Amino acid sequence: MSQVDKAKQFLALHKKGEPIVLYNIWDAGSANAVEKAGAKAVATGSLSVAQAHGYEDGEQIPLSLLEVVASRITESVAVPCSLDFEGGYAESPAGIKENASRIIRTGIVGANFEDQKVQGHGLYSIEEQCNRIAAFRVAADEANLPFFINARTDIFLQQLDFSQHPALIEEAITRGQRYAKVGASGFFIPGLKDPALIKQVCERVPLPVNAYVMKSVPTLSELTELGVARISFGPRPYRETMTDLKQKAESIYQ
Repeated sequence: MSQVDKAKQFLALHKKGEPIVLYNIWDAGSANAVEKAGAKAVATGSLSVAQAHGYEDGEQIPLSLLEVVASRITESVAVPCSLDFEGGYAESPAGIKENASRIIRTGIVGANFEDQKVQGHGLYSIEEQCNRIAAFRVAADEANLPFFINARTDIFLQQLDFSQHPALIEEAITRGQRYAKVGASGFFIPGLKDPALIKQVCERVPLPVNAYVMKSVPTLSELTELGVARISFGPRPYRETMTDLKQKAESIYQ
């Protein structure tokens, strides 16, 4: 299957009432295992990829190595693959366009692209992030690829007091609506747990909404009823796998 065909297939998997579930992977081996388990697509988590290769999260793994990892994953599985691209390893739209072109050449068909300043503090303004998303879309268009830009807002993850999330919902929805207009394909809302707020986002943002599995988040069936079209697990699979590996090793060495 061509990269274009995989991109079309990946987009079609994002459905309200029948969300795509991504049990996030970190290398070719984990991608192969998850594919054999029945996954219709695979997606990396940035923390998992970084730590599996000896780096910390936050764009610490070199972009050149990330390209190699992504290439090995796409060459090892037949299903569509999405990459957690964090903030795109650049601030300017020109830098985003250049880096997006690089990762598109690895064979991936989608990427998470967040609005937090990875190497700084806070979020990019709505206008700044719209310009960055638009540049990403230009790179995809130049590659003649219906690439899935999963626009992630970190507005909820950066507010650890969940009681404050209702006050942030209007800005989050505005971001989703604006991101849709400049070329985003999906809207990722990690950190948002309140079912009523998740439902608001699903109803008011004209993009497939991606929910993130973490403590106190509604169950998969509940998220489906709320209207999400994509559910991801982030670093949880990697952490659980490493814990299991450590425990089994301890049973031998101790």
